[in-house]
Amino acid sequence: MRTSAVLSGGLALLLLVLVVAGWSPLLSFDQAVVEALHRSAVAHPGFTRVNRVLSDWVWDPLTLRALAFAVVLALFRYGHRRLALWVAGTVLVALGVQQALKALVGRDRPEWRDPVDSGSFAAFPSGHAMTAAVVCGLLLWVVALVGREPWRGWGTLAGLAVVSVLGVGFTRLYLGVHWPSDVLAGWLMGWCCVALAVISYRRSLDRGPVPGGERASEGEGT
Repeated sequence: MRTSAVLSGGLALLLLVLVVAGWSPLLSFDQAVVEALHRSAVAHPGFTRVNRVLSDWVWDPLTLRALAFAVVLALFRYGHRRLALWVAGTVLVALGVQQALKALVGRDRPEWRDPVDSGSFAAFPSGHAMTAAVVCGLLLWVVALVGREPWRGWGTLAGLAVVSVLGVGFTRLYLGVHWPSDVLAGWLMGWCCVALAVISYRRSLDRGPVPGGERASEGEGT
């Protein structure tokens, strides 16, 4: 997990440097991709509406964070207090990192004469992509951690998580509100946050139980 954190964080940092430096090959690639997808979005309004529903409602960051905090409440309810704190803290830290980078980098979003959607805040990194990676990664970790025996629905859940993370990235590109490097950076930063959460949680287990008690099963699967 440490290797995963270092690799994803390093690649995200490299992308950040290239974007800030205005590296021409990356910017040209970004421009070519969004222009091709925007032409398709304008030509196929029905498919564009489907992408808007998925992006603005199903995979919206507020929806995903609400799901994460519902899981936090369930973890508290069943005695997994330390794990609940880690999930909530990771979601909040990721949100802070995301907004800080948006403000610092200040990258403009793609601009169109005939936009099909709009976005708030700066472009880099994609908040939708980063939130999806964080929430889906955390939920899979929680299920693996608290499960007492193999669960038949694990494959389905993992598949839904992958579809959600990749799907939300596609919708942001198709709707013309992000550059490909924004989305990739969001995925990398999101996964780095999850990996760091797992690492720090494992280390915290050596410090004893959190106040109020916790279930011993929190240490299983780590």
